[in-house]
Amino acid sequence: MLKKEDFVYFGKFLKPHGTKGEIGLEGDTIVLGDDCDFVACDVDGILVPFFFETRRSKNSDTLIVKIERMDSAEEVRFLTNREAYIPRRWTEESEVLSWSYFRGFTAVDETLGEIGEITDIDDSTINTLFVIDNDGEEILIPVQEEFIMGIDKENREIIFNLPEGLVSL
Repeated sequence: MLKKEDFVYFGKFLKPHGTKGEIGLEGDTIVLGDDCDFVACDVDGILVPFFFETRRSKNSDTLIVKIERMDSAEEVRFLTNREAYIPRRWTEESEVLSWSYFRGFTAVDETLGEIGEITDIDDSTINTLFVIDNDGEEILIPVQEEFIMGIDKENREIIFNLPEGLVSL
């Protein structure tokens, strides 16, 4: 059985592409190495693998994939808008990480202590932000190298040294 803690968020499925069972898969394609032959999706609370029959790049953040044993647009349509996850080991072996790799990490400030869990990355503008859940309150922290003091992959934490008052904004 696949364990959620062994996977990291990659992206999401888009709509079917054509009629022969291909579908768009949006994510940071640079992270996806040649050895990546599947993604997993949460289906009724269980991670289920979906193996690629073929895959090709559409652009820098979208793949067109054909899922094994799914041969029509109707069959792959149920994947539309589902989040896709890849094994953590694939990202750890890669020298290039996308910011979405840090989804699920705990944000910790050197002065304030634990801030909360990184639940999303907002890259809708030129200023990319970590979206952090602090007991139900959303906190936005700019993704800037000068704020990041360290990354503890084993404990899944990012250590920040944030300017005073930034968390309370």
